[in-house]
Amino acid sequence: MNRFLCIIFLLFFASCGQPGEPLFIENNGRAQGSTYQIKYESPKGQDFGKEIEEILRQIDLSMSTYVPSSLVSQINKGNTPVEVDSLFITVLNRSTEIAEETAGSFDPTVGPLVNLWGFGFKEIRQDVSADTLTQVLSKVGYESIQIDDMRVSIPEGFTIDFNAIAQGFTVDHIAEFLENHKVENYMVEVGGEVRAKGVNESGNVWRIGVDKPQEEIDAENRFQFVLELENAGLATSGNYRRFWVDEETGTRYSHTIDPKIGYPARNRLLSASIIAPSAMDADAYATVCMVQGLERCKELLASKENFEGYLIFSGDENEWDTFITEGFQAFIIEPVN
Repeated sequence: MNRFLCIIFLLFFASCGQPGEPLFIENNGRAQGSTYQIKYESPKGQDFGKEIEEILRQIDLSMSTYVPSSLVSQINKGNTPVEVDSLFITVLNRSTEIAEETAGSFDPTVGPLVNLWGFGFKEIRQDVSADTLTQVLSKVGYESIQIDDMRVSIPEGFTIDFNAIAQGFTVDHIAEFLENHKVENYMVEVGGEVRAKGVNESGNVWRIGVDKPQEEIDAENRFQFVLELENAGLATSGNYRRFWVDEETGTRYSHTIDPKIGYPARNRLLSASIIAPSAMDADAYATVCMVQGLERCKELLASKENFEGYLIFSGDENEWDTFITEGFQAFIIEPVN
């Protein structure tokens, strides 16, 4: 997954105060193959760091393909119904809803194709012949997922992978935990997916910077834009850092795979930043945009209430160009030329 968000804090958070008093607290670490950063005003000065670590652990035990004993790893053995938890079924149900809505542009069973093209865990590219592609495509299709109440199974050879939605869900789940503990001001970021509510310690709306679509980060000229995010989720997906180039043909293949045709998506879209009511939806639909391309992404944004987008694409002469919805523009405070 592509993670290109950088959280900007203009003031450092103090870690002092009397027990029982409101206090801004920061928790950070590593999770889900990336990092997390969470800042919140705790009404009674309580540090929820241990509880947040437990939430991350439970999500890994539910849907991490890197944990051999996880629920998803058990399901991926094939042909055996596995009783799942509420975390898993929530993400699975939303994944299949988005898959149906997008006619398969989003598909939680795309894993075999990702591995075929060398973007999986082992990062080993296989021989992508027509026969091989046909064979692998026969093991992809969300319609093959069997759901019976809380029991889930897939045919042998299929896999479920929530890579394009799980981090957004994690952000929402932690945000819900904080709100249940009366936290009104917070920023939750996991692997670049963000959700924010209220204000930071300085009393300002949370500020988020989104990287330019370039292979290397330029520390002095890093951000495409900076926005103020309030009571919404934000995710960015792009194809400019994870790709490989065929040495014989010079063809560049991105990590975003079109599940319907089996090939990496090839279109003019370089990155898609999506604002949505939830980080989970922002995460998933950013991937949908990268698969469907510029024009279809514009149509999608126009059709969905409370969804906004900032799209960067290559112009006629290979220069960068942008499409920004009116609602997204209202969030931006520092456009970058």
